[in-house]
Amino acid sequence: MKIALINDTHFGARGDSHVFNDFFFKFWENTFFPYLKEHNIKTCIHLGDVVDRRKFINHNIASDFQNRFMRRFWQEGIDTHILIGNHDTYFKNTNKVNAIQNLCTSYDGVNEPFIYDDPKVVSFDGVDILLMPWICEENYDRSMALLKDAKVQLVFGHFEISGFEMDRGNVCHEGLNRDVFDRFDMVLSGHFHHKSSDGVVHYLGNQYEITWADYNDTRGFHIFDTETRQIEFIPNPYKMFFKIVYDDSEHDFEYWKKYDYSQYQGTHVKVIVVNKQNPYLFDTVIDNLYKAGLADISVVEDFTEIIIEDDKDIVDQAEDTMTILSKYIDNLELNVDNEKLKTFMRELYVEALNTENIE
Repeated sequence: MKIALINDTHFGARGDSHVFNDFFFKFWENTFFPYLKEHNIKTCIHLGDVVDRRKFINHNIASDFQNRFMRRFWQEGIDTHILIGNHDTYFKNTNKVNAIQNLCTSYDGVNEPFIYDDPKVVSFDGVDILLMPWICEENYDRSMALLKDAKVQLVFGHFEISGFEMDRGNVCHEGLNRDVFDRFDMVLSGHFHHKSSDGVVHYLGNQYEITWADYNDTRGFHIFDTETRQIEFIPNPYKMFFKIVYDDSEHDFEYWKKYDYSQYQGTHVKVIVVNKQNPYLFDTVIDNLYKAGLADISVVEDFTEIIIEDDKDIVDQAEDTMTILSKYIDNLELNVDNEKLKTFMRELYVEALNTENIE
């Protein structure tokens, strides 16, 4: 039996942005569901964080989620299991009030997914798997007891485990100790968006890019085989974030005249200026990018305070916001825990993203 695994879908991300919503569904409708249909996969487990914000969701996003996502599972006859993630819950101390119960259930009980707000051992094709939603105050004791005593070798959950990267270069220093999972053969988890593994604990990473921290970082979904207990990664061919290196000492009018600007339609682009000797050419390139229908464009060209060895270093300096903040905090001499300060700043950053594009 093969099971599709998805996680951290974050419907409603970036302040219910229509641009990101369209980007998400390009993956679901062109890659994910066609793959499941082609390979006759009839079971899917979502490892949590279905929606982006705990408190509310835009009606338009909710409508697309119900009609273009959940309804597709029903139409295709796919047995769907959803673990509650921390972004899905209204309260922080309980999973009982959650977006999934409100968005995915009906009064007649027809075409409803299996929803897990408490941990439970479930058998798939004769293989027992401990399904573990977000661990909160209310389910903590039961969760830890099952992690200690449940007679299973496999755990699928939504965990915060110390020592793993939340995104590239941003390591989590809080949460559960890694040794909690020593007795299991395999642990598959959502929550962190960067795909990583230590051989037993596998953070699957989310399905698509949502912030600049995801730039050039592999995205996609997984297929778990209950017979072989192997996981197969299926990449997402679509990207949201791009960097363009502008250097008019290397590329002239002819190069930029033939350049395919249309590939960036609906995406976020950073133009990294290495050498700008021809202002007219530069303005022409920027104008053509705007005409291509980009969702967002930014120009990075001030490196006066940075020691640069070569052009690659310049491109590397065009970092995402959280990386810049983390490095800045590391260089401060403060009488506080740097990691806690980073966590606090990350939460503020996420909140700022969630206010973007609210109409």
